[in-house]
Amino acid sequence: MDTAVLRIVDVNLNRAREALRVIEDYARFALDDADAAAAVKHCRHQLRDLAAGFGPRELLAARDIANDVGRDAKTPAELQRHSPEAVVQAAFGRLAEATRSLGEYAKLSAAPQSAAAAEKLRYAGYELEQRIVLRGTLRARFGSVRLYVLLTESLCRGDWLKTAEAAIAGGAGCLQLREPHLPDAELLARAGRLRELTARHGVLLAINNRPDIARLARADIVHVGQDDLSVRDARRIAGAATLVGKSTHTLGQFEAALAEQPDYIAVGPMYQSSTKPQQHIAGPQTLAEAARRTQLPLVAIGGITRENIRAIVAAGATCVALCAAVLQAADPRDAARTILNSLEEARRVSHQS
Repeated sequence: MDTAVLRIVDVNLNRAREALRVIEDYARFALDDADAAAAVKHCRHQLRDLAAGFGPRELLAARDIANDVGRDAKTPAELQRHSPEAVVQAAFGRLAEATRSLGEYAKLSAAPQSAAAAEKLRYAGYELEQRIVLRGTLRARFGSVRLYVLLTESLCRGDWLKTAEAAIAGGAGCLQLREPHLPDAELLARAGRLRELTARHGVLLAINNRPDIARLARADIVHVGQDDLSVRDARRIAGAATLVGKSTHTLGQFEAALAEQPDYIAVGPMYQSSTKPQQHIAGPQTLAEAARRTQLPLVAIGGITRENIRAIVAAGATCVALCAAVLQAADPRDAARTILNSLEEARRVSHQS
């Protein structure tokens, strides 16, 4: 490659490297999103491998900062950013431009696989932009949820909406509407009422297995099971800004779910549950193995009580999902609060050990 092309490749490798570092810092420190930060770090490793294909010594030798005619050409907009979000969006723009230029000039090299590697990195950047810019704040909010309550009217001891309000008062950070047998019109109406309630209290709303209802109700999350739509298809329907969670029951299902890139994964049942009896019990051991394989939030579900919650937290649960333990309680608010207090105490003990 001639010197001019090497200079172009060098400057765009630097742009991409710098952009990825800005993005990783945002994911790590602004969003506290370990999974997204790890994904950006993986892209940095891909970029390093791409740079190796051009010859690092040759690139460094071609660098000519003193005679770079564009070094001091700055617009006022380049010197100002109004928010951390604006900083990271600008970084994603630089990443896309740099990887496009790398892909084009790599076609002139003796290593054509470099052009394909640059294109792969560019598309990875597009996906990361959606994950971090569109869903980043929601992902951060979900990461702080400790109590996730599944709402089904037939399991409620009292009025379903009052039960939902009591669960929120007890500390639920997310409510999932799970009504598989309701007609669509009633399901949407109920989702709308829950959206009003959760928005008023700053709580996340999830819809089970219905990305269309989630989109119409402006829910934060759609949750899919093993026999439902894929994460990709659910996101296409619900919208790229909507979180998608996935249920898993075995390590094989968990590994397959990771490949779909959900925003969180539910693992269960932890124990036998009267609400939804299962022949296979995943148990805390499956949860512990899952926690070793991902940095995504993990939701433990099934048969969870204040007596067994310490084992679940020790296994790596980010939060716990409850149904009957709250819905069928004489005082759903007190039941939710008791579980949440037990969970927080278990987390303190786990962090100290």
